[in-house]
Amino acid sequence: MRTLLITGPGGSGRSTLAAATALAAAAGGTRTLLLGGDRTDSLGAALGVPTGPAPVEAAPRLTVRRPDPARDFRRDLSALQGRAASALDLLGASRLDPEELTPLPGAEELALLRALRDAAPGETHDLLVVDLPPLPQALALLALPEELRRYLRRLVPPERRAARALRPVLGRLAGVPMPAEWLYETAARWDTELAAVEAVLADRDTTVRLVAEPGPAGADALRAAGPGLALRRLRVDAVVANRVLPEASPDTWLAGPVAQQRKTLEEWRQVHDVRTVAHLGRDPRGPDDLAALGVPGAGSAAPAVEWPVADRLADDGVLVWHIPLPGAVREELDLVRRGDELVVTAGGFRRIVPLPSALRRCTVDGAALREGELRIRFAPDPQLWPRGR
Repeated sequence: MRTLLITGPGGSGRSTLAAATALAAAAGGTRTLLLGGDRTDSLGAALGVPTGPAPVEAAPRLTVRRPDPARDFRRDLSALQGRAASALDLLGASRLDPEELTPLPGAEELALLRALRDAAPGETHDLLVVDLPPLPQALALLALPEELRRYLRRLVPPERRAARALRPVLGRLAGVPMPAEWLYETAARWDTELAAVEAVLADRDTTVRLVAEPGPAGADALRAAGPGLALRRLRVDAVVANRVLPEASPDTWLAGPVAQQRKTLEEWRQVHDVRTVAHLGRDPRGPDDLAALGVPGAGSAAPAVEWPVADRLADDGVLVWHIPLPGAVREELDLVRRGDELVVTAGGFRRIVPLPSALRRCTVDGAALREGELRIRFAPDPQLWPRGR
């Protein structure tokens, strides 16, 4: 199943183009599911059909769903209170009624991730189009499953779960209550659910499509997002330049904006597959307007983002790890080695990545940023490296 994640700067028209992309795919015969995460029904406004938690058939072969974060939050917290009943009673805590629960910040993002996970098996659809939040929030959202799994495994290590039968004995020896069964069961369930979302994002048929208006603001937004996309190894299949003005307009006032967009499009084409969508002269509303946009089809999956390790032992005595980081700035780069992991910071983005097995037996010998690629040199550790290499 093909999964297309659509995002872009705020106000770029990403929701409208997500709706148009899904509608065009369905019109072409593809069974399509469109997911949205906006609190306001922007997808429904574009399609002319109200959407909500229940799946809605907006057109033949097109189903639209917008999860309800408030309902999901109340259900999850109520279930958690039930599983932690003994601990809450021990603390003398009062239960919260579902009617008094208000979703906390982040509930919308978690609801969208859950919907993405649940939609992935795709028994009734062949294409999943996801209308993500604006770029900065979208990048944080796509990083969330991996980060949460990391925190979860540190706080409730999987190896501790294997010693459940020993907890009563350990509790008596330590003289303090040991974690209850519900904690381990909850951690295991969350780990499984987060792993399912990670699998969708890492799938070879999952790609990101960026929507932006061609101009200085759009160019800055895509440039700033480049390192974040690359660090997560997210594949960008295309950049859709939205609201493109006509080149041959008799209106002289448009000469300046047209020149700006022409310059931006030339820059984008050097890096991305760029598709243009003309400005209709009005906000698109309804299926006819969406069809008139002529958005690009879902296309095929983009090639995987490779982080190759080059063997230069014979020539320079080092291994070089190549990490593509388009848009990264040297002064905003930072590297920290933590055991068998590397903490990479590029601008406002950070990721902790495991080292390839060969590099775990090496020491960092230096790093350089060249032509949008981070190249990290590793020298073999004589105490760990096999002799004869």
